[in-house]
Amino acid sequence: MKNALSKDGWIITKDPLTIEYEEIQVYADMAATKLFAAERDTRKIAVEVKSFISPSPVRDLELALGQYIIYRSFLKLTDPNRQVYLAIREEVFNSFFQLKAIQTIIEQNQIFLIVIDTTNEVTMQWIN
Repeated sequence: MKNALSKDGWIITKDPLTIEYEEIQVYADMAATKLFAAERDTRKIAVEVKSFISPSPVRDLELALGQYIIYRSFLKLTDPNRQVYLAIREEVFNSFFQLKAIQTIIEQNQIFLIVIDTTNEVTMQWIN
């Protein structure tokens, strides 16, 4: 995942990213920044990488969704310019994430996705 983001022009700034709010401390897998010259702006993201390899992809989604919502909530308070993304393998996106029920969950919870081809280490899609 890191190599795919780097190839896409992102600079990994923290691995892992510590997110602190009040007495709670959590860790997203990484933080990255990218300079968009046309906009003269720097974009910052937090990335949580999930493999979805357990026998129950629904359980994997439950865990990933919980982490995502916690990270997004804390970052809105501590680093509001940083957007949270869930990074998943292309195979998982093309199978499990195409199920209507899963698409509904992703849409209702406004989950941003990065779809990665892990074989070639390239970013396939950014879904906001």
